[in-house]
Amino acid sequence: QQDVQVVMIRETDMGLYEEQTSNKKVQDMKNRCALINETEPDCVVSIHQNSYHEEYVSGAQVFYYADSAESERAAGVLQGALKEIDPENTKTAKGNRTYYILKKTDVPVVIAECGFLSNYEEAERLADEEYQQELAEAITKGILQYINGN
Repeated sequence: QQDVQVVMIRETDMGLYEEQTSNKKVQDMKNRCALINETEPDCVVSIHQNSYHEEYVSGAQVFYYADSAESERAAGVLQGALKEIDPENTKTAKGNRTYYILKKTDVPVVIAECGFLSNYEEAERLADEEYQQELAEAITKGILQYINGN
């Protein structure tokens, strides 16, 4: 709808691994990174839901590779778009040097943690279709702002 070519890594609950593989998570991550590096997109947004051992923790947060200025810029734009739907969220985009998908790719990649499933109230919002639509629209807005240089 926004005249942007989108490459979905997956559209089902199946990972990018072979069933007989002993370490499915490792093969899945390697295959994701290979696909990203082969297709060379302008940016990658990996969408997740977070969890924490303290139930009070809440709020969307975007992670980026700490050594990538472009990833940091993408994360900042996306974090801003997500804050628009939850102005009380005090989280900021956060650099990271250990997440595999961030450090093993050649293009700007961010991980958008849309909220905490370990927080009861936030988990209820995350399960709500209207809120999911708001999140999708915020992520879309952030991506468009990033690729258009805003």
